[in-house]
Amino acid sequence: MRLVFAGTPEPAVPALRALLESPRHEVAAVVTRPDAPAGRGRRLVRSPVGALADEHGIEVLTPAKAGDAEFLDRLRALEPDACPVVAYGALLPQRALDIPRHGWVNLHFSLLPGWRGAAPVQAAIRVGEEITGATTFRIVRELDAGPVYGVVTEKIGAGETAGELLARLSVSGARLLVSTMDGIEDGTLTAVPQAPDGVSYAPKVTVDDARVSFTDPAIAVDRLIRAVTPEPGAWAEFRGERLKLGPVSVVDDPALAPGELKVERKRVLAGTATQPVRLGEVQAQGKKRMAATDWARGTRIDQGERLS
Repeated sequence: MRLVFAGTPEPAVPALRALLESPRHEVAAVVTRPDAPAGRGRRLVRSPVGALADEHGIEVLTPAKAGDAEFLDRLRALEPDACPVVAYGALLPQRALDIPRHGWVNLHFSLLPGWRGAAPVQAAIRVGEEITGATTFRIVRELDAGPVYGVVTEKIGAGETAGELLARLSVSGARLLVSTMDGIEDGTLTAVPQAPDGVSYAPKVTVDDARVSFTDPAIAVDRLIRAVTPEPGAWAEFRGERLKLGPVSVVDDPALAPGELKVERKRVLAGTATQPVRLGEVQAQGKKRMAATDWARGTRIDQGERLS
């Protein structure tokens, strides 16, 4: 089929690469978010999807809005059979949805109807789910509510962060998206309406959402930190300044007061509502990321000091 692919961040790259390598499909163009400022110099940088398209000499469309008349005219001229989508990052108006004859087919990183929305992987880790996956479905006006073409499941590893899980799902999901395009082309796939029960939503995770509360149980602290790693990154306050926190491990040591720090030669513990957690890497303001023991040694933490 003749395809126009829509996507923006790194997790969408494996899907675009898989479609480019498929002998059955032609990627005529790519739609991605406009170049954005990045780095200390704040120079404009192409999205990861756009950069891969550039490498392959594929036309890149970067509309400010997917409803812009110029973009819609170009999309009609491209005459796509279908538009596969992975984490494009913008709403698609009905005028755009109506252009490809097989519609826009989204690869979403959850087992729908659970965790519709922007942050399904983070939500699955935070609530302690053991199994997640990816779903391909036809996009409709309602958020992530369209009929389903296919699913793939993945077990969430012990200690796995959102970034690590998303990287795995992006690969298995890419294979699912290609097989979905194959099935649509040869008529062997029929989209099935989502179940009306079990709908849940996972909104975008903000920096405020990533603040760790050490008055929560240790297991909740562990899950939250893994859910927001690497983005937007977990944090707490120490001596009135923000301290970024990498993944922790739950230990069976005697309880400490919530947030209370205990510094030992080879580890740094922090209290929670239940048992303590062992801090991994941390990053103080203006400093590089380092092992918690190195940070504690340089900071000279007094007995009874706490993270809050």
